[in-house]
Amino acid sequence: MPQPFLNSIGGRWVPACSGRTFPNRNPATGETLGEFPASGAEDVAAAVDAAAAAYRSWRMTPAPKRAEIVFRAGAMIAARKEELAKAMTREMGKILIETRGDVQEGIDMAFLAGGEGRRMFGVTTPSEMPNKWAMSVRCPIGVAGVITPWNFPFAIPSWKLMPALVAGNTAVFKPAGDTPEMAWHFTKIFEAAGLPPGVLNLVFGSGSQVGDPMVAHPGIQVLSFTGSTEVGLGIAGKGGALGKRISLEMGGKNAIIVLEDAARGRRHRLERVRDHRPTLHRL
Repeated sequence: MPQPFLNSIGGRWVPACSGRTFPNRNPATGETLGEFPASGAEDVAAAVDAAAAAYRSWRMTPAPKRAEIVFRAGAMIAARKEELAKAMTREMGKILIETRGDVQEGIDMAFLAGGEGRRMFGVTTPSEMPNKWAMSVRCPIGVAGVITPWNFPFAIPSWKLMPALVAGNTAVFKPAGDTPEMAWHFTKIFEAAGLPPGVLNLVFGSGSQVGDPMVAHPGIQVLSFTGSTEVGLGIAGKGGALGKRISLEMGGKNAIIVLEDAARGRRHRLERVRDHRPTLHRL
């Protein structure tokens, strides 16, 4: 039987409120790697409530202490790098040299973000008024909604979530439906590193059933999304109308154009190879 996986909400691992699940399959073999919760708006609401409750104490935790947890998670990821890379290859199909690099991005980001916990500097400036002192300090925003794609299933969540956590935000995390297991590993590592319950909440499901309710939920103050331009523009419109802060990484920038002469050159090379094949003679 495929392994059953659960959402992480408020420090508890729970099924979707609907009880429904979806399969996670190996793209090379079709093997079912696990069954994941097919969550909905009720699960999103529970995750946002948990994140909002945890925010009250997490934001008051000193930044260096928040960063120590992220740093500890980075050490755990480093210790399990090969295991995580193999799990990623099995789940989404990149070769091992690529998935090792993906996991390494998570390690690097953990140590970078961990170091920032002691560099969250504010600004002081001279005041134009007597007996006044002007200053600014860095403060967290609140609950962050994080929606990530399948192609870098460990690196991209690391880029989004680790700095957000060090800065004192809590999060609701929706990974791509094609790579839910890597998000599960990511969240389990942070749980083992000592992240308090409710600071990072993981909700599996589709964009329409989980992503859209996250965008619309008034308890999420900032949204970070990586994916298609079409979906990103929809998030910008809906979230912007609600006054949310939005961070979008959309579409592709690495187009490949194969010119006609390249195709002709390939045919020419094949013809040359065929003409110069060695001939075997019987004696």
